[in-house]
Amino acid sequence: METVIGFTAIAVAILIGLGALGVGIGMGLLGGKFLESAARQPELAPMLQVKMFIVVGLLDAVAMIGVGIALFFTFANPFVEQLASVVK
Repeated sequence: METVIGFTAIAVAILIGLGALGVGIGMGLLGGKFLESAARQPELAPMLQVKMFIVVGLLDAVAMIGVGIALFFTFANPFVEQLASVVK
C-alpha cells in the first residue's frame, strides 16, 4: 500500500514538473519568435500580439490540466482503492 502511495507521489511530482518545464520552454520559444516577427514586420505586431496571447492562454491551460490531474491522483487516488480491493 505504501509503495503505491510513494509511486503516486513521484508520478505527481514528475507530472507537475515536466508540465511546468514544457510550458516554460514553449513560452520562451513563442516569445522569441514573436519578437523576431515583430522586428521584421512592425506593422503586423498588434495582430501577432493578440495571437501570441491566445496561444499563451492555451499553454497555461495545458499546465493547469496537468495540475488538476496531479491533484486528482494525490487526493482521490484510484490505485489505492483498487489495491485495497485486491489485497482483501
